[in-house]
Amino acid sequence: MDEAAVQALTRDLALALRGHVLPELGSHAGRGHEGAGEGGDVTFAIDERAEAYMEEFLAQHAPGISFYSEDRGMVAPSPDPRWVLIVDPIDGTRPAMAGFESACVSVAAATLAGGEPTMADVVAGCIVEIKSGRDFFAVRGGGLHPAPALSGNRDLTRLFIAYGLRGRPARAMAEVLAELIDAASVGGGTFDLGSATDDMTRIVTGQLDAYVEPGPRMVADVPGMRERFEALGGGAVLNNSPYDLAAAVLCLEEAGATITDAYGRSLAGRRLLGSGEEFQISCIAAASADLHRQILERVEDGVRRLLDSGDRAGARR
Repeated sequence: MDEAAVQALTRDLALALRGHVLPELGSHAGRGHEGAGEGGDVTFAIDERAEAYMEEFLAQHAPGISFYSEDRGMVAPSPDPRWVLIVDPIDGTRPAMAGFESACVSVAAATLAGGEPTMADVVAGCIVEIKSGRDFFAVRGGGLHPAPALSGNRDLTRLFIAYGLRGRPARAMAEVLAELIDAASVGGGTFDLGSATDDMTRIVTGQLDAYVEPGPRMVADVPGMRERFEALGGGAVLNNSPYDLAAAVLCLEEAGATITDAYGRSLAGRRLLGSGEEFQISCIAAASADLHRQILERVEDGVRRLLDSGDRAGARR
């Protein structure tokens, strides 16, 4: 399969998954628990049905291609694959079960020519909004479709920003994000929409100015914080994994947005094929480099406050 065919498959799979999941959006039957995925998060019934459909689709349309998904992990039908698809059939399972708009299909394609792939090896990415059917499709070096409409806002008091709280200790997250939340409280808006890909594509549309996810940095830098995350995650640390971000990162890069981890470092070298804590990725994405710099400074301040606060003791309780 050549690169053009892999690019087309990326979008075809994303659209097919959206069509399969759409009738179940908002269904209470999809809320049953089916175990846990590779990263430790709950696998809901709606997730399992989407994963099974993905396997059937690929077996029919691209039987030799490898894929890595949230619940299946790595599946390699052939011994020497050229490509791998990184798939999250439903990013935003909880919004999907509630019938909300903020649930997406995320599919990225990466080359395996250089060995273990990283974010820099992603050649195509497609995100499809399950409820509306709108899709975002990016090819590395080829831009984003539809054309982006990035916000021009640089003022933190008018900031529209999203973050995620699933599996994250709320009190500690609030400390890290406090300056951003307080600044935007009246003149802007802060949101937990339940889907990293939805959050990040809202930057592309201009609906949001930024997305911030400091969880992995908190775990790495703050003593006792890992235990706090594990207590919420049933023994697992739940933060964004590569399958959450692979397609969205390419979409934002091709749109001209600024995206790094929560230390301000490039994501290009981050490994793609894994879900454990060592693969998890913090993220700060913003419509401009200037806004990104301001947000990163506030996150730095928030992590220092958390280190200096009594919440470290709370993390060990």
